[in-house]
Amino acid sequence: VQLVESGGGSVQAGESLRLSCAASGYTYRSSRHCMAWFRQAPEKKREEVAAIDTNGRTTYSDSVKGRFTIYRDNAKNTLYLQMNSLKPEDTAMYYCAADTSFSAMVAGWANYWGQGTQVTVS
Repeated sequence: VQLVESGGGSVQAGESLRLSCAASGYTYRSSRHCMAWFRQAPEKKREEVAAIDTNGRTTYSDSVKGRFTIYRDNAKNTLYLQMNSLKPEDTAMYYCAADTSFSAMVAGWANYWGQGTQVTVS
């Protein structure tokens, strides 16, 4: 499974961004793989931002609940993260991840990772 993120950038506080993650590879199946967004800021631990299972069930970290929305387009094998009302503390490298276990992802672990896309909020 290969994951490629895009959509990061530099924005002002209060603005929005939408991240995308394109999944590919002969082993990837939208019906089998749960997906998630993680982020890591300098000097901080990696944090799960949001996750979505194969049925569309979602979870969010408390820090982004109500501002971020995770969703997936299975026809396009693409995962999205709509980020609204961005804050400086959202500044981080954002990573897309995939795994067949939703519980593992909620616990912070995944088998497949993208290279990351930088989000900077000032």
